[in-house]
Amino acid sequence: MKIYTKTGDDGTTSVQGNLRLKKSNLRIIAYGTIDEVNASLGIVLTNTLDSDIEKILTQIQNELFIAGADLSNPNLLQTKNRITDSMVTRIEKTIDNFELELTPLANFILPGGDIAASQVHFARTIVRRAETCLVSLMEHEKINDDCLKYINRLSDLLFVLGRIINKRKGKKDNIWKI
Repeated sequence: MKIYTKTGDDGTTSVQGNLRLKKSNLRIIAYGTIDEVNASLGIVLTNTLDSDIEKILTQIQNELFIAGADLSNPNLLQTKNRITDSMVTRIEKTIDNFELELTPLANFILPGGDIAASQVHFARTIVRRAETCLVSLMEHEKINDDCLKYINRLSDLLFVLGRIINKRKGKKDNIWKI
């Protein structure tokens, strides 16, 4: 089977339900940005990471595929391949557990430190853009509300993971100075 189909040469792409949408459609932009997050996490995973962080990021990558499938399916009555509230709750618990290792924030911090932490912070900024894309899509179409919650929590998790990686590598948070 060839990787190219030529069906997108007219500026459209296929989504679930045998629908074709313009590649500029907000739905396509939203799940394309989710794909970008996934690729950025793939870059993070090329680093030597603690096994707990590697496991979480790999799980997130798999769930981002589910988020892409969720967003590519405008039929909300189909429940297969949907982001769920339990996934959101798991991220919250993961954040809570990692925050036990960290000192509470007293200042804003700047991305940086270890290369892996910097890459995680970069991935976080893509997640924030993905969230903006989802909100824009929601202004025009109904989507799975848990998908937006998941992406929102994911940016929080990546922020905490950036701090955790730096702490474990002996790097201090870069404090924002005005």
